[in-house]
Parts: sequence; structure tokens; C-alpha cells
Amino acid sequence: MTTTPAQSTRWMKYFSDIYGHAKPPVLGSFAVKEIEDKAREVMKDHLPAYMYTFGSAGTCSTDAANRRAFNRWKIVPAMLKDCTNRNVETTIFGAKFHAPLFIAPVGVQGILHADGELATARAAAACGIPYIMSSASSRSIEDIARANGPNGQRWYQLYWPRTDEITISLLNRAKAAGFTALVITLDTMLLGWRPHDLDTAYIPFFYGVGIQVGLSDPVFMKRFGYEAVHETTKFPFEPEKIRNAALNAGNANAQKAMKLGKDWLGETNSGFFRSWEDLQFIKDHWDGPIVLKGIQRASDAEKAIDMGIHGIIVSNHGGRQIDGAIGSLDAFAKIMRSPKVLDAQAKGDLTVLFDSGIRTGSDVIKAMAMGAQGVLIARPYMYGLAIAGQAGVEQILMQTVTDMHITMGLCGYSDVNDLIGKRDELLESVDD
Repeated sequence: MTTTPAQSTRWMKYFSDIYGHAKPPVLGSFAVKEIEDKAREVMKDHLPAYMYTFGSAGTCSTDAANRRAFNRWKIVPAMLKDCTNRNVETTIFGAKFHAPLFIAPVGVQGILHADGELATARAAAACGIPYIMSSASSRSIEDIARANGPNGQRWYQLYWPRTDEITISLLNRAKAAGFTALVITLDTMLLGWRPHDLDTAYIPFFYGVGIQVGLSDPVFMKRFGYEAVHETTKFPFEPEKIRNAALNAGNANAQKAMKLGKDWLGETNSGFFRSWEDLQFIKDHWDGPIVLKGIQRASDAEKAIDMGIHGIIVSNHGGRQIDGAIGSLDAFAKIMRSPKVLDAQAKGDLTVLFDSGIRTGSDVIKAMAMGAQGVLIARPYMYGLAIAGQAGVEQILMQTVTDMHITMGLCGYSDVNDLIGKRDELLESVDD
């Protein structure tokens, strides 16, 4: 019997080069827990910045529930399947992606590394992974698009502004900069209760950091008689110095930064809650796929279908908004038992993505078996950014997809698209 030779892929080359080159990884380890610990050590002199990025709401119970959900669902592999050659490419909204992994939208990356979002956007392009930009970025839409490059695949995440003219301006800018899909975050109409931030009154936006999308917006800036600016935020971020300069030294630039910060936050996280009917306004002003992020109920997924929305991201914001909430994978398990959701997905009327709790390639496989067509990763790549900038983000992306590529074959699957919705044959729920 003749066996089929294994074809080389960038993922398996990455795997073999680890052993072949025998060099320590950029992040010092491939173990996510060790990488997390190292990121905290790197940020020890700026711990509020670390906690702002990696902390969660309340007692952090929802973040813990996200991980418990993944630990509860166990993989049951199949043997003697021909998985010598494996494919992890997939197609979403008519575009081909090298892997079903997405860079989740995370704001204010400039508080962790001097290059901020530019490093992450470059890493995404270098690894062939789509980049979802946060409205709370510390760089402008246009600067991030340039960093992501002409061949980078990118979507724009919207914290829905309070005023229509600014919303339209952001949508037009994103489209002009090559962002092909719009992700509307539904669960952050106002910031959640986060004791780790409240204890130190840590909110970068109030000091002009994380508002660079607003500062570069001509409609927003014209309101105050200013020209739009595309600025690079200072690293490390030291809010006390900005506050002292504004309030005690009378520094005009610091005062301007603080005023504009409060005004921009009043636009994007104002406490003004939107309704399902309001989505028609976005549909009227965005030419491309619209994805709703923050879905946790089957009934809301079904409403999205009724509204003609193209996709949903099942997400609880990594546990950062509501304490005591259900684990996102547990919510996903219920959503993917809805006949209406399953039918819309099967017909191609609804694309289903997953977010919250992803750490490893096995996690990606579990989410896809539950029904996800694509999966978002967040905290791990931010650990990589804090430690080593672009190179650190690249390691996280490469190791996650490579882990998935290998583990998929060991589970008995040769094509990532065959994993989608295979919960009953691939997963088993075990009490934790």
C-alpha cells in the first residue's frame, strides 16, 4: 500500500522549524499561562495598564466561567482517518482566509507597547490573519490600515456614536481605508463595573489615549474648531503626569487632551442604549457585511436573522462587562440548538463567529465543533504585544493556528470546514 506524502504548509513548517532551529521562542515559552505571567512581569511598573487590558468585571467570575466552559467540553478523537494533508483555509463573506482565526478588536493597545495597534496590524498581515480594529484604538483608522498593508484583511469594530453625523463619518472612513466588514459591539453602551480600574480611577480615554479615532475624525474635531490629527500616543502612558499638567500646571495641551477625551467617551460609551430598530440606520449607511458582537441569547441571534444581519459574534466581551454571567461557550451551545439559527447558517444567510475564552488551538476546534465558522482571539495576542511587540503577536498567531492544524488531524479531521457543527461526534460535556 502506497501512502500519500505530506504536503508542506506554513503551519507545519513553523512547527518543524521550532525543533530544527532549536532557538527559544520570542516570548520565552509557548505555554499560554507562562506567557501571561511574563506579560504581567513586563508590565509590573505599570500594573494599572495591565489590569485595564486583562482584568474583568466585578469578581472576574464571567472570565472564569469562560474558561470553565472550555474545560467542561472535552474532545473525543477518531482514529485511522487519512489526515496526512490538512487544510485550514476557509471562506467567510465570499473572502478566502488562510485560517479561521481573527484578531479580536481590543482597544488602547498603546498602553502596553509603544507601537500599539500598528504592531498588531502588521503582525496580522504577516501571518495572514484578519485584523478587527477597535473603535477605541490608540491610532487612527487610516494609520492602522496602512500598517495592515494593501494585502491585509481587515474589519472595523464600531462603538456606536451617539450622533448620526459622527457615525456616518466613521463608516465612510473605514470603508475608504479598506475595511470590508463592520462589527457592531452591542454589550458596551457604557463601561462595565470593573473594580480594578475603579480603585485607581484608571481610564485612558479621559487623558486623550484610546480616542485617536475621534481625534482624527474631521466631523468630531470640527465641533470644537480643531483640525483632525493623526497622532502617536506616548509610551508608557502616565495619566498622573497628564492630570497634573492639566489641573496644576495649566498645560494647554494636557487640558485639551482631557476635554476631548471626555467628549469622545461621551460619544462612544455614553450610556445611550440602542434598539433593534436603530440597526436600519447602519444598514442604510454601510455597504458591506454587518456583524453583531455580544450575542448571548438564542432569541437575540434569531432577531438578527429577522433584521437581515449578515453575521453574529457570540461573545461576552471576555467577561469585561457583566459579572456573574454565563460562559460564552455555554451560551453558544444553547444558541446553536436553535433551529432558526442552524437553518440560516446552513443556507448561508447567517455567519456565526465565536469570541471569549480562546487560548489554544484546541479551544478553536471546540468552538468550531460547536458551530463557529471563525473564532476571535484577544488576551493571548495582547500578552505577546506587551512582551515583544509585533514579533510577540506573530508568535501567538502562528502557534495558535499551528496547534489547531496539528490537533485537528489528531482528532481525525483533514479540513477545518468539516469541524463546523460536529459537536455530537467530536465533543462530550463532562462535569467539572
